[in-house]
Amino acid sequence: MDLKLLPKIARKTLEYYFKYRDKPSSFPDVDFEQFKEKRGVFVTLTKKGELRGCIGYPLPVKPLGEAVVENTLNAAFEDPRFPRLQPDELKDLHIEISVLTVPEEIKVSKPEEYLEKIKIGRDGLIIKKGWNSGLFLPQVPVEQGWNIEEYLGHLCMKAGMPAEAWKEIGVKIERFEAIIVGEEE
Repeated sequence: MDLKLLPKIARKTLEYYFKYRDKPSSFPDVDFEQFKEKRGVFVTLTKKGELRGCIGYPLPVKPLGEAVVENTLNAAFEDPRFPRLQPDELKDLHIEISVLTVPEEIKVSKPEEYLEKIKIGRDGLIIKKGWNSGLFLPQVPVEQGWNIEEYLGHLCMKAGMPAEAWKEIGVKIERFEAIIVGEEE
């Protein structure tokens, strides 16, 4: 499986969409057979170093190739934080694909243990409590310069909870790792 092809698939997806206003089912020069394994995946779009869209599947619900195509379109047109991507933005767009391992719960007997069990740069995190949930890819705390407590605080706030909610009973935190493949500059 040549993961370096994934950002190319994402870019071709956007080019195809802008040309035909439809989702591509395949590309003649890409062997999609190698991407049949179901994997969690996120597509991150940045424009001139600023986030422009990021959406994905944390769980392996679809074949990787199909998931990249779908989440490329979702990141470009369905991320509620941003307006729909326009064709003239494509030239300034950088695409990064994060292929995830299956999330696993971090087992702790007291919340302070999270500080020892989480590694910045390796662990992406998902927090859940009731209907609230939030996810950060492993590269986010590195890019933001957060320590572990800041990482957990921002994760809680992303999930719509107070920054200290990670210390509460009933909170579940899962971790995953990611292989990150960006477009070559």
